Amino acid sequence: MASTVNLKEAEGNQSSWDTLLPDFPKGPLCKYRKKASFNWKEMAVFLDGEDIIQLKNRIFSALENDPFFAHRPGEDLSREKYQELTFLRCKRLFEYDFLTQQEIIENPLKIFNMVICIGMYDWSPCLQYFLHCGVFAGTILSASNRFADLLGKVFNMEIFGCFALTELSHGTNTKGIRTTATFDCSTQEFIINTPDFEAAKFWVGNMGKHATHAVVYAQLYTPDGQCQGLHSFIVQIRDTKTLLPMPGVMVGDIGKKLGQNGLDNGFAMFHNVRIPKENILNIAGDVTAEGKYSSSFKDVKERFSASLGSLSIGRILITAVSATNLKLALSIAIRFSATRHQFGPTDEEEIPVLEYQTQQWRLLPYLAAAYVLDYFSKSLFENFVQFFAGLLTKQRSQRQADLGREIHSLCAASKPLSSWTAQQAAQECREACGGHGYLAMNRLGEIRNDNDPNCTYEGDNNVLLQQTSNYLMSWMNCIRDKVPFESPLGTINFLQDYHHILGRKFTAVSVEDCMDSSVPLAAYKWLVCYLLRESDLKLKKEKQSGQSDFEAKNNCQVYYCRSLAIAFIEQTVLQRYHDYTHDPNIPSALQTVLKNLSALYGLWSLSKHLAVLYQGGYVSGEQAGRFIQNAILELCYRLKDDAVALVDVFAPPDFILNSPIGKASGELYKNMWSEILQGNKALNRPSWWAEFCINKPVTGRLRSRL
Repeated sequence: MASTVNLKEAEGNQSSWDTLLPDFPKGPLCKYRKKASFNWKEMAVFLDGEDIIQLKNRIFSALENDPFFAHRPGEDLSREKYQELTFLRCKRLFEYDFLTQQEIIENPLKIFNMVICIGMYDWSPCLQYFLHCGVFAGTILSASNRFADLLGKVFNMEIFGCFALTELSHGTNTKGIRTTATFDCSTQEFIINTPDFEAAKFWVGNMGKHATHAVVYAQLYTPDGQCQGLHSFIVQIRDTKTLLPMPGVMVGDIGKKLGQNGLDNGFAMFHNVRIPKENILNIAGDVTAEGKYSSSFKDVKERFSASLGSLSIGRILITAVSATNLKLALSIAIRFSATRHQFGPTDEEEIPVLEYQTQQWRLLPYLAAAYVLDYFSKSLFENFVQFFAGLLTKQRSQRQADLGREIHSLCAASKPLSSWTAQQAAQECREACGGHGYLAMNRLGEIRNDNDPNCTYEGDNNVLLQQTSNYLMSWMNCIRDKVPFESPLGTINFLQDYHHILGRKFTAVSVEDCMDSSVPLAAYKWLVCYLLRESDLKLKKEKQSGQSDFEAKNNCQVYYCRSLAIAFIEQTVLQRYHDYTHDPNIPSALQTVLKNLSALYGLWSLSKHLAVLYQGGYVSGEQAGRFIQNAILELCYRLKDDAVALVDVFAPPDFILNSPIGKASGELYKNMWSEILQGNKALNRPSWWAEFCINKPVTGRLRSRL
């Protein structure tokens, strides 16, 4: 009886999955799809849930059926035309209004998924929309309810916003920002001023052509001449009726970039622009009518952190954006690898390049990384939602402050990890697809170029890692004094066992012993403790040798604090995914493949630290390193037949992916040939034909006669 019930339940589930997720077209990829150890539809529903899949389907369908979003094969848009089209598409997103406020409140992950879905199509309109509705509006929302009217104008597009923090001469070093906001008691206004061109606001998304209002970060000066530090202000930069600059504002576009050229990044200078007193975003502090400064944050560092709190959501989004680029690149490269036949055991038989060990080793660890980083970015977003709720309700508890610090340290390292992983993967995928990967139509170049700025904006990756290592080093006094400590999310709790962990050794005695992510996880805990100890000792040694605090810290980055931050975030990401994949509630049919992904990511990431593991004595002898390497290769082999199905789980529809070699049918050559012939000038004689046929060169005519 039980088996009959289970069979009916399975049939019911399959019917539900088929409704949500239609079958792929028949074609060369069917061979690998039949080999998969799991049902890709079950995996997709398990990872996202029916609600999110329905939202994705709705968004993808709307974009595919809207002429504004139509692809034009072979057409090179001018930058100006691309910017216009990007704005029209962004405007269209307002008209679709895919999510109501109630839906977002009930499930904040929906807004996260909406942004990702639009970005899979093109990051330019996606980021334009998010910078306005997310970053600009979110910063205002976290200030006070006196901006309710302004927020209404944001969401019906009466105004368009941007986030103006960085300047021409200062980016990551936000303390060095030189724009000023001086309070004038006599008029109850702030005077916004740019002291010179080096202090011009620069790289600001949406500012180049169309933003009408900006959240401007400036050093606040009270009438007594005291600088109260960095604060943010609402400043109108263009007239909403004409898009012409406001009096005293010089605003423009910074020019062509390496990618994302639909997004208009701009600059602005302010010449004594007056704004009402109420336009200060009083997150960190405020000024009375008499010009007295007040802040609920007594500590200057806390006040500075509060004023820049909105950067965390940006870094979390970049973590997710990079993981999405990773998924897009892999969707193309793995489908290509499964259908591209080259060489074989005999001259008569060619095999798919995915069957080659080298191709598996090049691509499948990145496939594991895509699953791991996707899960981490979503869980970190949920942590931030919890923190943001505390901000909105004006919580001032110690836990709220500790949660903010912990999230800050996590996203300051997850952004580098995710963006660098995606950047390396995009290049590997490009090369793994050979010459066809170099064709622009197959999109790998666009993915690589669009991902590139993720390594820089919202904080240079290498600089951001210092914020994470500083957070970790701050716990050393507690560790030395053996004082109990913990963090709200528990990411540093294992450091309480610091002394015991440092005494551990690598215990695996075979390749099979290494096939679970608990093995790299144990090694990572040791690695973090070891690098924490070495970084602390290095810092002390530098100070004892007479170096200043600044010089000592500077001399402790490479091989010490930088490595510490990377090891910590890799350990944290792996810990979350290990816990997730080892939950007994995971459907039995999915457990093995998810655990294999977890183990592969852990071992592959750990293998980059083998030198330090040997150096510190955690591993010894040649066998340990070989076990790890052979386990990586074995896991790649085990996942090879699942690779196409794993990509099917997260690959968007063909229209969105927009890559002939990445289409779901797997008809590699038919799709490419069709795309080539659709190009409007593919068969045309060149406009300069006469330069060859008629106007022949006179050889040597231009040679010097001297």
